[in-house]
Amino acid sequence: MSTRLPARQRLTVPSLAVALALGACTPLPPPGPVAPPPPSPAATAPAVPAMPAAPAVGAADALTIDSASSLIAVTVRRGGVLARLGHDHVVAARTITGTVSPAENRAQFQFRLDQMTVDEPALRQAAGLEKQPSQDAIDGTRTNMLTKVLDAGRYPLVTVTAERTTDDQPLRVAITLHGVTRTYSIPVTLVRDGGALTVSGTVELQQTDFGLVPFSVMGGALAVEDRMALRFTLVAR
Repeated sequence: MSTRLPARQRLTVPSLAVALALGACTPLPPPGPVAPPPPSPAATAPAVPAMPAAPAVGAADALTIDSASSLIAVTVRRGGVLARLGHDHVVAARTITGTVSPAENRAQFQFRLDQMTVDEPALRQAAGLEKQPSQDAIDGTRTNMLTKVLDAGRYPLVTVTAERTTDDQPLRVAITLHGVTRTYSIPVTLVRDGGALTVSGTVELQQTDFGLVPFSVMGGALAVEDRMALRFTLVAR
């Protein structure tokens, strides 16, 4: 579980991803123009002001994130009185680009929302989700997620900056999504293997922390929960 840094602390950032999906398994009419949602306060803690942009990771010791070996997966759950009619979903980012500086204990990376996958069978199984949705349901979920919730045409990227002062501290991670930056303290496991570095961990986020409105139909009788469970494995070489 993540711990939001106090608002009075000055933070620094632009980014870490996370992804999100909506249990948009219910067919909807084609989306019309969408007005940007009003800013909403953090669901579990006071809003954290964005910090000044951090300096770029030094080129001397920088490692490059290996997209083929890296993964950010987000599990979102159905809610509402008609939750039994919907599905839980797993959304994943695999095309992650960026750099890591072991000497500086810093990393910067990003991924595109429109390159995320929805409900890969292996990832659903890893998340404990047994029933695989139909392809039509998956396609509907992806469309509603990108257009009705994330507004991916206007905000195509999720960016992340992570840093810490010493090796025994949690990472201070700044995630920028939907034009909003939030900063979290996230414990991680770090493994060095020759010239490779692997960082893994988990964190829970709220969609409303980023000004997103969780998808719902029928007045909320069938909805996606605000909470998102995110797990990540990032490999840099």
